[in-house]
Amino acid sequence: MCNRSDEAGLFAVTGPHRTLSSLAVVAALAVGLVACKPENKFMPPPPAEINVGIPLQQEVAPFEVLTGNTVAFATVDLVARVEGFLTAQSYVDGSVVKKGDLLFTIEQTMYKAKVKEAQAQLDGAKASLVQAEAEFTRQETLLRQNVSAQNTFDTAKAKRDNARANVENAEGNLTIAQTNLSYTTVEAPFDGIVSKHLVSVGELVGASTATKLATIVRMDPMYVTFNMSEQDVLQIRQNLKERRLDVEELSKIPLTIGLMNEDGFPHQGFFNYVSPEIDATTGTILVRGLFNNPTRNLIPGFFVRVKVPKGLGATASLLVPNRAIAEDQAGKYLLIVNKDNVVEQARITTGQLLPGGLRVIATGLKADDRVVLSTNSRAIPGGKVVPKLITIAATPDGTTK
Repeated sequence: MCNRSDEAGLFAVTGPHRTLSSLAVVAALAVGLVACKPENKFMPPPPAEINVGIPLQQEVAPFEVLTGNTVAFATVDLVARVEGFLTAQSYVDGSVVKKGDLLFTIEQTMYKAKVKEAQAQLDGAKASLVQAEAEFTRQETLLRQNVSAQNTFDTAKAKRDNARANVENAEGNLTIAQTNLSYTTVEAPFDGIVSKHLVSVGELVGASTATKLATIVRMDPMYVTFNMSEQDVLQIRQNLKERRLDVEELSKIPLTIGLMNEDGFPHQGFFNYVSPEIDATTGTILVRGLFNNPTRNLIPGFFVRVKVPKGLGATASLLVPNRAIAEDQAGKYLLIVNKDNVVEQARITTGQLLPGGLRVIATGLKADDRVVLSTNSRAIPGGKVVPKLITIAATPDGTTK
């Protein structure tokens, strides 16, 4: 025990050895002060509380998510096939029309007159044929009775044949005139949306070549095109074979798509076409799907996410939140809390990311492992923790609850 009186006694040194004694006193004092300090005992912090979860077990059908583009089922240029002035536009630019709806009208006066002219020529040809048929029949009877000469009969026959040809020619001219008249009205070839007009009322169209008036697009159904690797296409063909289906029965394989601003894959469709050849520059194969689009939410040119099945059915899988997965130079891993509540590192391989933020773990994880749910936690491999069990479940924003 140290006190002030002891310190005073130590400094009470006199005589010729005062300097040396003073140094000794200082040294002794330093030792005494150190001896008087309280003992320093290190207290480690308590183990951190860490959220952990048991992997969610779920049947998952293996799939791949690719990027595709929407393509119109049909796109047709509406053109003027006869010459004349455009007299009417019967739709609003960008409107939805039905098959057979009138869209444009070209002046019809001349074409109606041509129809009347052709009809009159046909009527005259038919009248001439009736007369020629009667004369031929009369000459044929007279020839049998040896009353008429052979050359007279031959002349009557030639006139009858010529009259028949004139009727056929007049019928052809009438058909042409009627067709040209029909071309003066431009109708919708199918249900769809018509673009803005490219020619205004009053302009001359079809003067030398067909004049493009507008474009109509059929949007229901809608194609979606995307590229797949050769290996994936071979897997699809193998799936068809195992189902005892022909390649022509691609419609038996479902497809789903989602727009870039949509959750999941709400649009249902099916395979429609697989290209017979591989693109040598990319090593991929063009694939096309077909999707109903009655509400016209899909517009040609959209980028979409395409969910492509890779197997025949669902298989049991282990799922964890995607945010629980960490990665370093050696690959991906999870942090696991063992039975002694010590954190361990588990190397894994992953499968597809599911809606809701859950990731399939292909290898490296056991069904009863306690997984640290966030890479931002204070869990360190080799460190001890206090695990707090949280139920893993998918939510729309990709978190867990």
